[in-house]
Amino acid sequence: MSTATVIIVIALVVIAAAVWWSRQKAVAHQQKQLEDAKAEARRWVERLGGQVLNLVGTNEAAKQALADAAERHGAAVSQLDQANTAAQARLTTESALEGLYYVRAARIAMDMDPGPELPDLSGQRGAGKVTEYREVEVEGQRQMASPNPTEQTPHYYPGGTVAGRPVPQGWYSEPWWKPALVGGAWGVGSFLLMGALFGGMAGVPAEAAYADGFQDGMGFDGSDPGFDGGGQGFDGGDMGDSGFDGFDGFDMGGF
Repeated sequence: MSTATVIIVIALVVIAAAVWWSRQKAVAHQQKQLEDAKAEARRWVERLGGQVLNLVGTNEAAKQALADAAERHGAAVSQLDQANTAAQARLTTESALEGLYYVRAARIAMDMDPGPELPDLSGQRGAGKVTEYREVEVEGQRQMASPNPTEQTPHYYPGGTVAGRPVPQGWYSEPWWKPALVGGAWGVGSFLLMGALFGGMAGVPAEAAYADGFQDGMGFDGSDPGFDGGGQGFDGGDMGDSGFDGFDGFDMGGF
């Protein structure tokens, strides 16, 4: 075997070894990331589980919030068992944190210490918060939003993005966002409801009240002065007298 051939063979062996070593390092790094992410997720899931087991709701708002927390705990446990990547483990952490926000809401509803602050959820800060009590009527259905739990608003949402649209943190009379959460899309009635509930409300981004592209789909422009949650032709407080007839087919999805 010539010297040149030997050199080539050695070079190929070195290259193959370097590629193998690089791949092994990448696999080890990914495994370490997965283990770290699962450990972090497990910590939050266990914390949520302890809260769900130890708290008992004393009013309707607290009971509903704890039921939602228990649902998120069940989802997080299932996600943790199936997590095979660090990204999936981080989604588990998000589910557990969402459940802890429901626990926190239940504690507030029972006039208890809410406990330590929690990390922000994905999209939560940008979704804003309900800052005032609103009561509106859409196609004969009365809907309410409040910054605090009341007998009329027992359904809490921690805030975040649902089907591409921000839903502000607050307390509501009905969980009207759930059909979009399950189906991944909003109906026309939901856009009208959000406009009535959030139009002109401080602390709530404009996109929570008005839908981009609604004009293209329905011939309606949320920037038109004729549609104004503050009262310019569209009165969020009394939709029956607004003179706007467009609620045929509005369906809250049974909630």
